[in-house]
Amino acid sequence: MGFLNGGGCGELGVGARELVSEIENRDLTVEVFYGDSMIFSYVGGYFNIVVFMKHFFFLFACLMVAVVTPAQSLPQKLAEAVQILEADSTMKYAIFSLHVVDGQTGKVVYGHNSNVGLAAASTQKLFTAAAAFELLGKGYQYKTVIGYNGKVAGGVLNGDLHIKGYGDPTLGSWRWADTKPDSILGSILGILKINKISKISGRVLLNDSVFSIQPIPGGWIWDDIGNYYGAGSWGINWRENQYDLILKPGKAAGEATTIIGTKPALQEEGLLNLITTGKKGSGDNGYIYRAPYAQHGFTQGTVPPGASFTISGSLSNPSLQLSHELEVAFVTHKIKPERSSNVFIEKVMNGKKWPAMEQQIGQLLSPPLDSINYWFLRRSINLYGEALVKTLAYEKDGYGSTEGGVEAVRNFWQQQGIDKGAIHIQDGSGLSPQNRVTTGSLVQVLQYAKTRPWYSSFYNCLPEYNGMKMKSGSIGGARAFAGYHTGKDGKEYVYAIIVNNYDGSSGEAVKKMYRVLDLLK
Repeated sequence: MGFLNGGGCGELGVGARELVSEIENRDLTVEVFYGDSMIFSYVGGYFNIVVFMKHFFFLFACLMVAVVTPAQSLPQKLAEAVQILEADSTMKYAIFSLHVVDGQTGKVVYGHNSNVGLAAASTQKLFTAAAAFELLGKGYQYKTVIGYNGKVAGGVLNGDLHIKGYGDPTLGSWRWADTKPDSILGSILGILKINKISKISGRVLLNDSVFSIQPIPGGWIWDDIGNYYGAGSWGINWRENQYDLILKPGKAAGEATTIIGTKPALQEEGLLNLITTGKKGSGDNGYIYRAPYAQHGFTQGTVPPGASFTISGSLSNPSLQLSHELEVAFVTHKIKPERSSNVFIEKVMNGKKWPAMEQQIGQLLSPPLDSINYWFLRRSINLYGEALVKTLAYEKDGYGSTEGGVEAVRNFWQQQGIDKGAIHIQDGSGLSPQNRVTTGSLVQVLQYAKTRPWYSSFYNCLPEYNGMKMKSGSIGGARAFAGYHTGKDGKEYVYAIIVNNYDGSSGEAVKKMYRVLDLLK
């Protein structure tokens, strides 16, 4: 505690100005007296004025002291904002974490629960995306190989046509001209034409065995996996493993809905529709429930009234869907195989004979990784993250499993100085509620990216929210943001913020988090 005695308020003002820097640097508590009366105190970054005199000019002069006092520092502002947030009634049972560093020096500006593992939702994608950039390279491309066994003579393939996937999550995606379904099917037909194959005496064999037979990561919940955002990852993915279910709602709340159709027409059928009509403006509350490889499933929930309403589901076997669409294309071009198509799961289940590919005649290539990562982070496509972690495992060990890929990601970040205990993850996308990461580790990933030659691509992948370049994350009871921002003072900040178990709406939680992040502007 420091003491400053003055004979008048003029002396008081000069003395306070001289002590300002020392007070802030040493976190001192200061009390200022006029004679035996305390005029004001400086405690924890705040001036408290105490006036015992009767004359007005003493009050005026003491107020002038507060005017010349420097504004709070950023760490003090952040600490106060965090205190206010945690005192909010909606955060009574929540856990809040914030970590901010100077983007140039790496020095910690402010940290609160920085080492507490929390559900980070889709901000966890940063671990996967950055590791993929470094380990695979921004120009990495997936391949899908076309070949056959047997012989080609007189335009006839006396054998089987093979399509072997290597996990390309963009095959059949509408996001690029070359990956759209019609483009992919046309490319396969073009490969057959170049190789003078106009008839197939055998089967079309679709081989997705480079990835694990288990398409869904551990910890994903039943409410998610039948819907588009819960699509699993196979060695052959198709149309981002999703489809649209088109419904006709009733005219009033509580009435049944009917299925108009699907887009595309599905190979797998058998959806028991239990979705009813909700109130006007109630939004999409419809869910599809179907397990991987299942032929049957059901729907539940509500959709609002109207002429039609579409919800999107996940394919339970994308290889089967691709085989169906290939058959249609082959018939159209009069190249109908003489025998039915087979997918690799049938070999596993039934022990069917599966000859090896003897001759490769073409391959399809995906867009480069930097383009894949762009959509992965910009649109938060969970499938891309799950394909990437399996790809990391495949490139390392020759077999793509979620477990192997997750371990590869954790090992990589451990080599970059992040304790493995700070990234307890179950998947590559952040959809599992079992995931736990820290804001400190998220910031370390962002800082590491700044040192790499692919940083500009990585930065460009990040979306913008609240006028800030950052990845968002949202899962039941959890909201998160992590990214970069340059303030008006020219300083660059790297930050991560997570709230778990808040009460109230997600939108209100986000607004309160933005108020904290706005201090970096």
